Amino acid sequence: MSAPVDNFQPPATEVAPRAPRPTKLRIPAIVLIVLGLAICGGGIAKIISGGIGTGAAVAFLGIVLVALSFVPLPVIEATEAPLSPLQRLTGIFFEPTRVFRNLRIYPRWVAPYIAIVILSAVYTFAFTQRVTPERIVNHTVDKLAEMGPPFAPPASAIETMRATQLEEARNPVNRAGNVLKAFAGVFVFSAILAALYLLGSLAFGGRINFWQAFCVVLYGSLPIIVVQKLLGLVLLYLKAPEDIHPILGQETLVQDNLGILVSPANHPVIFVLAASIGILSFYGLWLKATGLKNTGTRVSSGVAWGVAITFWILGLLLITGVTALFPTFIS
Repeated sequence: MSAPVDNFQPPATEVAPRAPRPTKLRIPAIVLIVLGLAICGGGIAKIISGGIGTGAAVAFLGIVLVALSFVPLPVIEATEAPLSPLQRLTGIFFEPTRVFRNLRIYPRWVAPYIAIVILSAVYTFAFTQRVTPERIVNHTVDKLAEMGPPFAPPASAIETMRATQLEEARNPVNRAGNVLKAFAGVFVFSAILAALYLLGSLAFGGRINFWQAFCVVLYGSLPIIVVQKLLGLVLLYLKAPEDIHPILGQETLVQDNLGILVSPANHPVIFVLAASIGILSFYGLWLKATGLKNTGTRVSSGVAWGVAITFWILGLLLITGVTALFPTFIS
């Protein structure tokens, strides 16, 4: 019988590498919080028109960035070099699978985020100039007045609201503030949708990192927004201003869906449902599913399509519900 070995040591267990955090977000986050508070203070002092809402939006974006700076990045072995921002922005149109696979390892999202904000801001500015602030505000206020109580304010307040909104729509400071609000809104909305994609993937049995899902949201939306905004700008100056709907045209003038077969004034809910069935809608759905499949760590094709279709349907139901409650705005 052999003697016991006194110096026996159990084999060392492998320790998984600690996932890094995107700590670089904290400096711009602090800058945004300080800037937002300064703008908000200017609004309270009545120095900056609309400063309270704009400052609150900018400061909130900074707070969200601070919170997300603690969310770990994916730890995946680098099997290829990262694509440049230009390669990713152009490749998402021609070889999305390659781009999403690269984003799986290097989830970099700043380029599409900036592109989406700039395109949206340029189109909104051009739309307001072409259709005129007066027509947009008058249509909105008139439709609000048609709704009556409890949604509409008293008749005595309608004209005051009209005058206030016209003044704000003409004010360049307010319009700059709207760009900052869009800057914050696009990021926050994308982050919420990314979190839902993450939870949806887990529910369907897959696995994806938050930053991977965030890249899917932004890169999966970019081609759609590029087509909608650029073609929309062309159509904006080809059509007569009086032929442009002051509400429906604010996103795009591209009509690639079945909404062209339905009158929004007579059948607003059916119009919204029909407008969801189109080339760009299905292209966007395919991009989201492709992104989830190739960006996630363990996401099958079935899981990817299940998540993409589920949240597409939920979004459609939400928009349909809002339209059913407030149908006059698109008539």
